[in-house]
Amino acid sequence: MADKDQMAELPSHTLLEIIKVQTDISRLGVDFGAVMTLVADRLQDLTGAKGAIVELAEGDEMVYRAAAGIAQSQLGLRLNAGTSLSGLCIATGGILQCDDVEIDPRVDLNACRRVGVRSMVVAPLSHEGTTIGVLKIASPTPHAFSAQHNRVLELISGMVAAQMFHSARMEKEELYRLATQDALTGLANRALFYDRLRQRLAEARRRQQGCFGIVNFDMDGLKPINDQYGHGAGDAAICETARRIRTAARETDTVARLGGDEFAAILTSICGRDGIASYVDRMVETVRTPFDFQGRSLPLDCSYGVAAFPEDGTELETLMAIADERMYEVKRTRKHR
Repeated sequence: MADKDQMAELPSHTLLEIIKVQTDISRLGVDFGAVMTLVADRLQDLTGAKGAIVELAEGDEMVYRAAAGIAQSQLGLRLNAGTSLSGLCIATGGILQCDDVEIDPRVDLNACRRVGVRSMVVAPLSHEGTTIGVLKIASPTPHAFSAQHNRVLELISGMVAAQMFHSARMEKEELYRLATQDALTGLANRALFYDRLRQRLAEARRRQQGCFGIVNFDMDGLKPINDQYGHGAGDAAICETARRIRTAARETDTVARLGGDEFAAILTSICGRDGIASYVDRMVETVRTPFDFQGRSLPLDCSYGVAAFPEDGTELETLMAIADERMYEVKRTRKHR
């Protein structure tokens, strides 16, 4: 944490915003997925950066567990810690600034170009001698950051690390579990879903064989449940939907809650759009039965869309967009009927 002299270098309105961030982090408690998403979004706003990332160190890799702005589409990206500025930040334990990635030998230049980063500042997420990752702000232009940006990053990183370690009682394994798990349902969260999807795509391309499916689910009728019975009933409906989808899936599949009433799944070793749709039809049938909430029978339903690798494409963004569009096409058709 920065001392009082360092804090005085920041404008008062910035300090007030940092205090608000600390309050919001505390309210989220052990929902580390939500904490990291909040921090990435607010850090970008506080610094005026074009991108903000929370990376966790996992083995020899740095993994994008939350991202905002220009880095948002790279959620789940894995970098070699030994050849990246983030890995060096963990090794040295201090804030590092890169003014131009094109002439800085410390960075992973290919990754920077992929994300669209030209300059950045990286701060370690450290608490009582243990470092678990980094916070990063990024810009597509060189020389975008100053000493004040470093101060903001220092303050926020200290808050985040302290909250995460205290909530997890200093157990790193528990911390990583909480960082990749949806707090309400216990399913994989958005960051873990994209991480596993990137790994699955990389494996399929490397072997030049294999097929799998992506499914996007969206609950139908959640708003009327919230409006009529309250958000407690809505949360119960979300949890029951999550439980039914997870139960219907296989152990090798990844089922995740992407947020709100949206779920997704990676279905391994299923080939072709028709085969995937047939399998998911059976999964959804388990959802479409009423559930009991405090003595009331409430309806559950969901719409879905699928994309097949490699039939529908071989790029993450393409497959997710196709699954999403097909899901909304189903919703529009059902609504029209």
